[in-house]
Amino acid sequence: MTTPLLEVSELRVRFTRAGRPVHAVNGLSYRLDPGRMLAIIGESGSGKSVSSRALMGLLPGTAQVSGSARFDGTELVGMPESEMRKRRGADIAMVFQDPARSLNPTMRIGTQITEAIRAHADLDRAAAKARAIELLQLVKLPAPEQRFFEYPHQLSGGMRQRVMIAVALAGEPRLLIADEATTALDVTTQAQIMELLVELQERLGMAVVMISHDLGLAASYAQDIVVMYAGRAVEYAPADTLFGNVRMPYTRALLGAIPLLERESHALLPVIPGQPPDLRALPLGCAFRPRCGSAGEECTVAPPFAEQEPGHWWACWHPAGTPGFEGDER
Repeated sequence: MTTPLLEVSELRVRFTRAGRPVHAVNGLSYRLDPGRMLAIIGESGSGKSVSSRALMGLLPGTAQVSGSARFDGTELVGMPESEMRKRRGADIAMVFQDPARSLNPTMRIGTQITEAIRAHADLDRAAAKARAIELLQLVKLPAPEQRFFEYPHQLSGGMRQRVMIAVALAGEPRLLIADEATTALDVTTQAQIMELLVELQERLGMAVVMISHDLGLAASYAQDIVVMYAGRAVEYAPADTLFGNVRMPYTRALLGAIPLLERESHALLPVIPGQPPDLRALPLGCAFRPRCGSAGEECTVAPPFAEQEPGHWWACWHPAGTPGFEGDER
């Protein structure tokens, strides 16, 4: 069995808001092997981004993080900030959702990339500039020598995201986290960025964690899928296994909410009924129970998240394909 590059076990993140605990992540576990892409999927507030920021020590000091996250055998949870600072960019890097907010509007593109390069490599300005232009070429930004001297506002959204990827690659990381990296882009540019990430993953041998609310996007690009709800993983499997045999009603509901071209014109878009729970006051038992058509009395007890079939983990008392499952009520 391949030694995992990243192994997350019972990761928990808690904040305190207005004197009440907010359980943002509740015992998340998964593994990521070298060279693979894992997608973490779920609605807003499910804990996707918080769990990944916890790996890099990017949460505020008020966050209480426990559990384990081992990167190449080294524990990240509780790592001193001085050591974590050395690993950010060099071992693990992140591409954020909105490049317009992530890039400094007062600095030229080239300056921001060379700054990231020199933070991890002992290069003079000329060598750092040459490396920055190489990175701009690697992410397929047109006219990289010209773009090097431009400001973020002079670039389109897709170009700015390519610059953010170049910044993330400056330290030659082994793990790249793409946090909703395509959400703010149009569909065509979204596909271009995802194809670029896949190409870079294969070319550089990186592992990738893709955070998204789009299950269709995950199905197209990721090899492994973690579905999160209310801070917990509720289904986890290789993509082929999960999409070939969806067991968790929430995963099935997410799939049903994907807009399809063959739907009748002007028909209402499908939605998941209800709202995600307040993480300060989670419902008793299964958090998805108030929105689930298959819920029964036993669902007032939280189902265990366990490997129910070889390589396929889920947490549900009434999984799809078993007695008591009501199917998709839309």
